Amino acid sequence: MSNINQTITQRGKQYGSFDDVALMSQQLKGILHNTNTQLSAVQQEAVEMICVKLARICAGVDPSYADNWRDIAGYAVLGGKLEN
Repeated sequence: MSNINQTITQRGKQYGSFDDVALMSQQLKGILHNTNTQLSAVQQEAVEMICVKLARICAGVDPSYADNWRDIAGYAVLGGKLEN
């Protein structure tokens, strides 16, 4: 259990409070769920994961943290079935 708590603490230092990230992410997802019902399951999941990454950027301590931006790019490639 201490390893889990260490991981939670470490992520909190990078991404901010889980509660803050969850609230922002759910608000973004709520907007998206009410605007487009034409998304495939893959597109929906990609969009939702992008919302989580955006919330982490906004709630975290370092908005320039490259992994978040890389992840968003990756989910865009997967959701759009783009050539990478």
